[in-house]
Amino acid sequence: MASGDEKYRSLLRGDEEKNTKWRFGVPPNYDVVNKLFEEERTNVWPVGSLEERVQSLVKNFEMEMFHKISTTDFRTIDLNKFTFCLNGRKPLSIEETSKLGGYNPFLQTSIPEEYRYYNAAKETAASSHQAFTATFPRGFALEIIQVYSGPPDIVFKFRHWGYMEGAFKSHAPTGERIEFFGVAIFKVNENDIILGVEFFFDPGELLGKLMKGPCLDGSVEKAVSSCPILRNTGTESNT
Repeated sequence: MASGDEKYRSLLRGDEEKNTKWRFGVPPNYDVVNKLFEEERTNVWPVGSLEERVQSLVKNFEMEMFHKISTTDFRTIDLNKFTFCLNGRKPLSIEETSKLGGYNPFLQTSIPEEYRYYNAAKETAASSHQAFTATFPRGFALEIIQVYSGPPDIVFKFRHWGYMEGAFKSHAPTGERIEFFGVAIFKVNENDIILGVEFFFDPGELLGKLMKGPCLDGSVEKAVSSCPILRNTGTESNT
């Protein structure tokens, strides 16, 4: 990737990341998902606006979370104070969050294990990355919809979306746009270094949409039909 061409993740520009240890061996290339983002975003925030600053902060944060192996290479967070929290669960340290890796911190659940079609506790950063990149070959875009309050406690609404043009686990692709919305709180210091994040959204809504395609393994369908969480995502009536 020509790092100077990256528009939305400033940390990938220049030479400051030349010694970074990348999870997949090389710096990430966001050209494909940037194209989707630019074609289908609902807002074009003015450069320098609070919304644009928050969007940049979140994109840089997610880039580090997904692609950096060593936490000492993280530049968006305070390593000594950072915590990650999903839907009011027990906060995780940066070491715990990084160990889960990939999408897994965002897909934690209290559903009994026998009903977990995607079990974040057993997936790795690599398997998580492989599953979602195969499912969304055009990427899984992120935009900030609205910022409710500025620093030090940044509260915002976000949207994630992509097109299911590849299989997810044993479920066939549907070609449909898969999207979900959520709210997050980023606590930052005076230099916009992140001290803690809290995300609020329904992981079951995302997973339910990814399970709409035909499945070759009937045992999964049986688990979905008997699970009160996934059953209410609309999955059962579409399989």
